[in-house]
Amino acid sequence: MPREDMVTDTASGAAAGRIIRARDLSRYLDDFEVGDRYEHWPGRTITDADNIQFSLLTMNRHPAHCDAHYAAGTEFGKPLVNSALTLAIVVGMTVDDVSANAIANLGWEEIKLTAPVFPGDTVYARSEVLAVRESRSRPGQGIVTTRTEGFKADGTVFLTFVRHSLVPRRPA
Repeated sequence: MPREDMVTDTASGAAAGRIIRARDLSRYLDDFEVGDRYEHWPGRTITDADNIQFSLLTMNRHPAHCDAHYAAGTEFGKPLVNSALTLAIVVGMTVDDVSANAIANLGWEEIKLTAPVFPGDTVYARSEVLAVRESRSRPGQGIVTTRTEGFKADGTVFLTFVRHSLVPRRPA
């Protein structure tokens, strides 16, 4: 569970509210329940520089990502964000809630790209816990399965995937 600290108003001595530290938010196997939903925060605005640097760094030189003149002649009329970048950003958004304590990512499946993303779009993510089970071969650990959606600020879902993470139980 997230670490919660009560803050006291120094003038009155009354409780002023809770502080939840982001570094304490990651969950252990015991903290996941099927049906839990996480709205990951913050979002991320993807820039032209992000798109071009990622595309060239990963050797994806498709001109739809890094040649505005070429991209203008496509059905989209402008450069597309590299879909591997959108996947990487959305997975990264889930870490605080889903996998910061994970021992390993066991895999992704059912990755679907359902709408284009363009430089300048702001993207967000949300996840739902689909399954939680003890590991059969690793005592004290278990597998958490989540389904994640990446969506744009206008609500358009552009990416979905199912992820399996190996997560330890909470330390004694």
